[in-house]
Amino acid sequence: MPLKLWLLAGEASGDKLGAALIAGLKALHPDLELRGVAGPLMQAAGMESLFPMDDLSVMGIAEILPKYPALRRRLNEAARDCLDVAPDALVTIDAPDFSLRLARLVKSAAPIRTVHYVAPSVWAWRPGRAAKMARHIDQVLALLPFEPPYMEAAGMRCDFVGHPVVAEPVATEKEARAFREASGLGDAPLVLVLPGSRRAEVGRLTPVFGEALRHVLAAQPEARVVVPAARSVAAQVIEAVRDWPGAPVVLDSRKDPAADAVKRAAFRASDAALAASGTVSLELAAAGTPMVVAYDMNWISWQIMSRMALIDTVTLVNLVTGRKVVPEFLGPACRPEPVGAALAALLTDGAARAAQVAAMNETMDKLGKGGEPPGLRAARAVLDGLGLPA
Repeated sequence: MPLKLWLLAGEASGDKLGAALIAGLKALHPDLELRGVAGPLMQAAGMESLFPMDDLSVMGIAEILPKYPALRRRLNEAARDCLDVAPDALVTIDAPDFSLRLARLVKSAAPIRTVHYVAPSVWAWRPGRAAKMARHIDQVLALLPFEPPYMEAAGMRCDFVGHPVVAEPVATEKEARAFREASGLGDAPLVLVLPGSRRAEVGRLTPVFGEALRHVLAAQPEARVVVPAARSVAAQVIEAVRDWPGAPVVLDSRKDPAADAVKRAAFRASDAALAASGTVSLELAAAGTPMVVAYDMNWISWQIMSRMALIDTVTLVNLVTGRKVVPEFLGPACRPEPVGAALAALLTDGAARAAQVAAMNETMDKLGKGGEPPGLRAARAVLDGLGLPA
């Protein structure tokens, strides 16, 4: 009999995890039936989507509130479909606010095994979530090596499967040099700027980042700026950087079929990066690119989240290594002057750059670099949880 799974991804990062999981499952258990909510990568792997994944891509407490009725309708629709399919397991991927509500609805109506991929960061804020999710989650797949004890203490099985960044390709020095030459950058100091992939964060961060660059260019007038623009916000980013200093080179991923390779080359070619908080910090770590992290959000969301935080850093390199080597400017601290000063210093401070690179290498090792691909490890864990050969 085929293995029936109902999968849900709520945003692009979850879609990537889901696609790798599907590939791993097909390698280990080819007789599969897949249904659920998927993005383009999971759909390319052979899965149809019940409704557009983008309907769920909302971030921030204040941002969610006006869309709550529509999200609730999608939640009920997904739960009904999952129960109609009666899968061997429901696998929800990240997007915990939506995913865990879906698991609760399904679990309360039928004895379907529930697996949640990406452990909620209970070590960072809202630690009570672990006990609450244990009521309707059987198994958790964790990306970070220190997460299983938190989940297991609440009564769930938890498998560390590794972070997907360790399986991503990294550009070579030759590719980095070719990128510089093709972009007319020569040997100039190169600053990579990553203002996010959501419209709200791009709108909030690009003015700050642009002004921060003026401080950098005042100290190093010869520096150049490269801005990779995510497909979802490319037009917005292009418009926002028109008045930035440093003659920004915008990488428009909508127009280049080799956009991912070009982006990787830009990461490797850059001397320092200014990045929005998020998983992009791990992409920079994989490339060995020293960085400054800055992030701001809706005032209400910041007030709530900052009061609930259990940690004093959000950058994964700092968290995994236990050393705060990556400078951060969050919430009210996300201002042009200090951000620009930190970025300018990073371009010239050899000791700080070396400390970051060492921490980045340590982070990659701890996240599973050199081992079995995370998608395959995740597939093994799902099958083992179901009592199937893995």
